[in-house]
Amino acid sequence: MNPEHAWFTHDRFGMFVHWGLYALPARHEWVMNRERIHTEDYEKYFDYFEADLYDPRAWAQAAKDAGMKYVVLTTKHHEGFAMWDSALTDYKVTKTPHGRDVVAAYVEALREADLKVGLYHSLIDWHHPDYTVDPVHPRRDDDNAAALNEGRDMNRYREYLHGQVRELLSNYGQIDYIFYDFSFPGRAANGLQGKGKDDWNSPELIKLTRELQPNIIVNDRLDIPGDLVTPEQYQPSGPMTRDGQPVIWEACQTLNGSWGYDRDNHDYKSVEMLIKMLVDGVSKDGNLLLNVGPTGRGNFDPRAIASLAGIGEWTKLHGRSIYGAGASEFTPPPDTRYTQNGKRLYLHLFSWPMRHVHLAGLAGKVAYAQLLNDASEIRYTETDPSQTAQNTTPGGQPPGTLTLDLPIQSPDVAVPVVEIFLK
Repeated sequence: MNPEHAWFTHDRFGMFVHWGLYALPARHEWVMNRERIHTEDYEKYFDYFEADLYDPRAWAQAAKDAGMKYVVLTTKHHEGFAMWDSALTDYKVTKTPHGRDVVAAYVEALREADLKVGLYHSLIDWHHPDYTVDPVHPRRDDDNAAALNEGRDMNRYREYLHGQVRELLSNYGQIDYIFYDFSFPGRAANGLQGKGKDDWNSPELIKLTRELQPNIIVNDRLDIPGDLVTPEQYQPSGPMTRDGQPVIWEACQTLNGSWGYDRDNHDYKSVEMLIKMLVDGVSKDGNLLLNVGPTGRGNFDPRAIASLAGIGEWTKLHGRSIYGAGASEFTPPPDTRYTQNGKRLYLHLFSWPMRHVHLAGLAGKVAYAQLLNDASEIRYTETDPSQTAQNTTPGGQPPGTLTLDLPIQSPDVAVPVVEIFLK
């Protein structure tokens, strides 16, 4: 990764925002696909998109309060609706009752809040008349699906796609990160083929992207390598590699399994689980991009607000175990994670042990230890490996083991952290 991109692996934690017409049906952002909705029927949402509570400064503040350092907003999702005043279409937010450029206000609010600016842009477009029907298109199961492509011209659509990217990367100042979504060249169904780098002309698109924004970070979903890889809805089992070499990575995750606002989806992850996902990723040299789907009125759902606030309570006390930190060379005990930043090693206790936790390989290497939430000292010992267990005397540990002596009561935080100062 370029030196200009160093902020990304330092900051570690960002907010994803999926917002578009799909917030009105409130049945998942793929509702047009899932319910096979015809374009003319889906357009009713365009007529009722008022978004009268849209306040990007409130979004930015919620992100900051949660400890997030950058935000990525959907400029256009697969439905094809543009969230900015695009000169290339009338299917855009400035033609709805809302009437204002969402992206412009968003970028301004993020800069005021000193947050890095990210944009998401879908390569897919279920509204554009030249975008050919494929295995993820709402019309894919129609009896005449193949015939629907007669007269559709992907060359014209490609010009439109590149033209909209040019607008987004030319008209809003510096953009720090762009998240393209997505390629599916291996899929086939009903005689229809998936799309990949040739359909988007990805080499030319990434060249255009870097010409317009030389310092931008580009993800990996153009069907050609980008600056990072983006596992979605799962946690990698370790640091990620490509051809045996470490790669920058960012897990994109949801609060409840849906990206867009999904009113009746109550499958919300606990604050504790969300924090553990963040910690787990950093312990494996990764970032977390955690999604919020605003309502059709443009505000955050109360459940999302509560989740973000809960994470923020933790990051305010434990941020230095995340920002600037990454994987450690040391092996953590079971049910814990290490992150490390220079001479500071952070032990995240996913479950609170009974008084002792044994740290392999750290004997003679520690100068001081404390709970991070309140800077209260944690004492430690190095047990004679030959010590025999008897009654209240524990047995010895393997050579090189350091044993922390913890209080019986866990601190009142979602995930306790011991900050260990190495010699």
